[in-house]
Parts: sequence; structure tokens; C-alpha cells
Amino acid sequence: MDGLAAFWAESDAIGRTVVGLLLAMSVSAWVLIFWKGWVLLRARRDIERAVPAFWSAETLAAGSARLAALDREQVLAPLLAAASTPDPAGTLATRASTGSQLTRRLRDALQRGLAHLQFGQVLLASIGSTAPFIGLFGTVWGIYHALLSISAAGAISIDKVAGPVGEALIMTAAGLAVAIPAVLAYNLFGKWVAACEAELEGFAHDLREMALDSAPRAED
Repeated sequence: MDGLAAFWAESDAIGRTVVGLLLAMSVSAWVLIFWKGWVLLRARRDIERAVPAFWSAETLAAGSARLAALDREQVLAPLLAAASTPDPAGTLATRASTGSQLTRRLRDALQRGLAHLQFGQVLLASIGSTAPFIGLFGTVWGIYHALLSISAAGAISIDKVAGPVGEALIMTAAGLAVAIPAVLAYNLFGKWVAACEAELEGFAHDLREMALDSAPRAED
């Protein structure tokens, strides 16, 4: 702590900006990791429970009620709404075939659900890829600033160089400490999102087939 305090006291505006930026990136990454991990865990559990519960219902109304109760992240309910709610009459959308209309509505609902699950992935990737370089820049700048101070003092020795340079190297370690959790979380969350996407695509496909099969009977 004394070394960090000394580094902060001896650093200039650029060095302190680097420290503040790394701190902000670290806080943002950890807040996003906890929030996103909670959301994805809920979504995965809800999909695992809600899809079988929906298909085991005797009627569409009962299945919809089960889905509404179990789908806390609202990634399944929009798909059901898209499959059961037709396009307004007299619009360009209704000029397409029934199957094409269903595909378009389900695709749009699926993309909205995936956008919710993928939220924050870009930020995690950005932090993971840039934090090491920001830390390295802080190290280079700290060493440069320390050497200028030593040169101005007029006396150079190993003792006087090792301290400031060692404190500057902490910035590289700080950059890695910020980047590594962000990269690991990005990879893990990407795997979870892909698993949810596969389940949602399967559910959307089954809803489309059900809607197409029931369409002729509804018209009779």
C-alpha cells in the first residue's frame, strides 16, 4: 500500500488517468460479470423448465400460462406471442405466405431475446482486449516519469531506479488483473448464450410447425 501511495503521489495527470481508467474498467467488468451471470443462469434454468411445461399442457392457454409463470427473463414468451399473433391486415407483411410471416415474426422475436442475453458481451471483450495495453502504457509512462525524476536529482543508483521502476511495473500487473476475469467471463458467457440460443431456435421451430399445422383447422 505504501508503494501504491508513493506511486500515486509521484505520478502526474496521465499516470493517474491510467489508474482511474483501470479502476473504472475493473468495477464495470465485475458488476457486469455478477449481473450477467445471474441473468444467464436464470434464463437457462427457465428454458429448461418452461419448454417441457409448455408442451405438456393440454391447451394453448394453459401452456401460455405456464410459460408466463416460468419465463422470468422473457425470452420464450415473445416467441409464443409472435407465433400466435398474426400481422395486421392490409400491410405488406400479410402479402407473404403464412409460413414466411411466421418465420419473420419468430426471427424478430428471437433476435430481441438474444440481444437481451448477449448484452454486455462487447464491453467484456473490449475490457479484456484493451486493459493489458492500458496497463502497459501506464508502466512505460511511469518508468519514463521516474527516470526523469532520477535524472533531475543528478544521482543514479540501483536503489533509486529499482523502487520507482518496480512501482511502475505494477500497472502492467493491474492491467492483466482487470483483463483476465473479463476474458474468462466473456468465454463462459458466450458458451451459455450459445446453449440458450440453440434451445430458443428449437422452440421457435416447433412453434412455427404447430402454428402451420393448426392454421388449416382454424380456417375451416
